[in-house]
Amino acid sequence: MFPGGSSATGLLLLRAAIGLIAALQGWAYFAWRESPKLGMLAVGILTLLSGIVLIVGLWTVIGSAIIACSAIGTAFAWLPAPRPNLFDTALSTGLVIVVAVAIALLGPGALSIDARRFGFREIIIPRTPRHPNA
Repeated sequence: MFPGGSSATGLLLLRAAIGLIAALQGWAYFAWRESPKLGMLAVGILTLLSGIVLIVGLWTVIGSAIIACSAIGTAFAWLPAPRPNLFDTALSTGLVIVVAVAIALLGPGALSIDARRFGFREIIIPRTPRHPNA
């Protein structure tokens, strides 16, 4: 059993899946037959690095936010898209955006470099009495 239980394993799988998709999308920017433009190289490097960062769990919130913004920008054609575009269909793009935002909101999980650097966080919500006089 992993430290942190099944939620840590679930976050690890989500991070790995979205990180791999983003890394493959970033790598696709370098698969052009003709020379890519500077903007395409910048988007490719940023997407590739944020995918790798998300896989290892370092700067998870920043990496997943960049991936979500990259998917939104590619879907609305604000950013140039590579020829083998993984964010081509609306369903796959929506799934990547939703999972990347969920990872940004949930955090890296117990099995990440961020958890080792900053320690495990436990939120304790104090119990409030039902009656104001109790």
